[in-house]
Amino acid sequence: MHSLEFAIRMELDGEKYYTEQAEKTKGTRLHTIFLLLAKDEGKHAKILQDRANQLTPELLDATSYSEYKNIFQQADDFAIAIKESPTQLDVYNFAMDKEREVIELYREMLEKATDEKDKEIFRFLIKEEENHYLILEDMASHMGRPEEWVESAEFGLREEY
Repeated sequence: MHSLEFAIRMELDGEKYYTEQAEKTKGTRLHTIFLLLAKDEGKHAKILQDRANQLTPELLDATSYSEYKNIFQQADDFAIAIKESPTQLDVYNFAMDKEREVIELYREMLEKATDEKDKEIFRFLIKEEENHYLILEDMASHMGRPEEWVESAEFGLREEY
């Protein structure tokens, strides 16, 4: 039970962190993304809390990844909005590190789990946190692009974006 309590605390810390980042990015599309991530982390904490209380939590996929994609499909001035705040890249990298740690924790918990319901919950949470990681990785990629050195367009090999 101690590992569940630790996981709950981590999810609540994640919710707090993303809420704080949302406050710092008010007035930008990033505000919405951080709020979505915070909401997901709160849901994850509730799932774990329900399991700790011997309840059967409802495992519904979060919508943050699909909503994130929709936000950026509409964002023609995305690069301008985040370029004003170059320290945001550090925020994304820090958050990615935390998401990686959480994923690893849930993988360890999955390996140690003996109850089939616990295994299902940890698989679900791993998938959710991997989606969070992808969101942050995509944001960091967009943020870092203006700082990348670009060689001649005629001869260079670059990924499409």
